Amino acid sequence: MPARPPGRLFVLSGPSGVGKGSVMAQLRHRDLPVWVSVSCTTRPPRAGERHGEHYFFVDDDEFVRRIDAGEMLEHARFAGRRYGTPRAAVQEHLDRGVPVLLEIELAGARQVKASMPEAHMVFLAPPSREELERRLIGRGTETPEEIAARLRQAEVELAAEREFDTVIVNDDLPSATARLVDLILGQDPNARS
Repeated sequence: MPARPPGRLFVLSGPSGVGKGSVMAQLRHRDLPVWVSVSCTTRPPRAGERHGEHYFFVDDDEFVRRIDAGEMLEHARFAGRRYGTPRAAVQEHLDRGVPVLLEIELAGARQVKASMPEAHMVFLAPPSREELERRLIGRGTETPEEIAARLRQAEVELAAEREFDTVIVNDDLPSATARLVDLILGQDPNARS
């Protein structure tokens, strides 16, 4: 029996507040032949988030231990917290021929692209900068100082849009989610390989 071809790695990134978490929540409720990676973070859980489902919530010492042991595919600091993707589970699914989706920040996306250039990079963009600011404020999960830091970082992230293979504008959550699903399942005629 021939070996199963490796799965394809998809990386979803975009500025904070653009709706990456909302798109991912919609994907989790669909029965798709894709494995959604669970990241590690040192930030505390938000309302409704569960350890091992939305993130692995760890302290700073444990996160650094994982970096030092080479267990992270990518990692970055964002808004004073650490985020990263455990390497072993991603590689295991790809080796089994299962498509993998990562939701990560720009710095991590760049690390993945450098180490795995075959990854398909997807940028989730807001319809406008004003809408992005409205969404960040509307979440009610950050202090004014944290919102200001996220908006400054958003300018850097929006400028990196050209680095990505596909751009999806999140002006309508169901449509943005459907476009991502089509891309992962190989049904998006506008996607570049």
